[in-house]
Amino acid sequence: MDNASEQRNYTTFWVGLASLTLEVVFIMAKSRVKKRPDGRYAMQIYLGTVDGKRKYKTVYGGTPKEVQKKADEVRILMGKGIDISAQRDTFKEWGNHWLKIKKAIVSSAHYKTCEQKLRIINCYIGDMPISQIKTANVQNIIFDLSSLNRWTGKPTAKRTLVEYRSVCRQVFQLAIENRIIDYNPASSVKIVSNQLKKERRALSVEEQGWIINTPHRAQKAAMIMMFAGLRRGEVIPLTWNDIDFEAGTIRVNKSVFKEGTRFNIKSGAKTESGNRVVNIPQILIDFLKLQPKDTILVCPDTKDVMMTETSWRRMWDSYIKDLNIKYGDLNGKRSKYDPKGVPITIPRITPHWLRHTFCTLLYLSGTDVLTAKEQMGHSDIKTTLGIYTHLDKEHKRNAVSKLNEYIETHASHMQVKNS
Repeated sequence: MDNASEQRNYTTFWVGLASLTLEVVFIMAKSRVKKRPDGRYAMQIYLGTVDGKRKYKTVYGGTPKEVQKKADEVRILMGKGIDISAQRDTFKEWGNHWLKIKKAIVSSAHYKTCEQKLRIINCYIGDMPISQIKTANVQNIIFDLSSLNRWTGKPTAKRTLVEYRSVCRQVFQLAIENRIIDYNPASSVKIVSNQLKKERRALSVEEQGWIINTPHRAQKAAMIMMFAGLRRGEVIPLTWNDIDFEAGTIRVNKSVFKEGTRFNIKSGAKTESGNRVVNIPQILIDFLKLQPKDTILVCPDTKDVMMTETSWRRMWDSYIKDLNIKYGDLNGKRSKYDPKGVPITIPRITPHWLRHTFCTLLYLSGTDVLTAKEQMGHSDIKTTLGIYTHLDKEHKRNAVSKLNEYIETHASHMQVKNS
């Protein structure tokens, strides 16, 4: 190496060292606690360079000690690889990122559910920086919705609260994976529901007779739910082509999802296991054979098209009123022509009660739990086991009750004699 080259390298080294020294001095100067005109203290923390420009994070406090503590917390996060410069990103921004991912991997019905729940969550924390959201903020959402959901006017069901928490968890998890935050505020949120538990029971033998013996436009749907266990969302799009009278089966391969007050058909049942072939009893086969088949749908509305939420509700309300007039205890009650209406004195039978009745009939007929799961279209056998276990306990209680009645009836002949 000649003297000229050696001199150039020597000069380059010292220029670089001087530049680095100035950088360090500059950063150290910025990193000092300074008092502001408003009385607060502040410190700028060097984050690095982006596109050749220095980036800083400013922390504030009432005392130098408080500022230093906040600065230390920022440096700890930097040490974990957290992107400090993106911590002003709001929950809504990351919620939108999450929705884009969801849209590509879930059904349109599921996507709309996610979108609706995220919209409500955004009303609470959407504009907050995601890095500043604490567990208490998310917990307050759950508490608020469980007390009174302002969008529905009633307490939110426990299952729905779990779904809200799940949406929050997934959005926070996406931010964690992108090094925006280092923990998930929704992970330890507790679910407490104030909604009264809905009564879900099977129809009694007498009530089953009401369904069988009361002609009405809703009777077809009721019979199918009671003797085939279909969900409401599976009955509405059911076609006559789905029913095989020779084999005695109903093929469930589609369902509906709500969009406003309208139902849209989606390919496939509610869950993957909901796609099934249900074996139906002769009483349902005989009933369906007698029904007119001049429409594609088995249970259309009055205009022979698929029902909406409104048309279903009107039909079902009319059905309950007819059952009430025929079987209710209306002695001394108002006339059916009274503009105030007839008071409902019978249990308000729901589609889920009818489906639960089918599961009960499977249990009483000795159908094993695995077959029952397949016939019901449950995604988890625990659901079927839960119903079967409850029915088993109820059956045993009834058996003991009958035993007690028998003993009391024959007590005079069963006296224990002292030896």
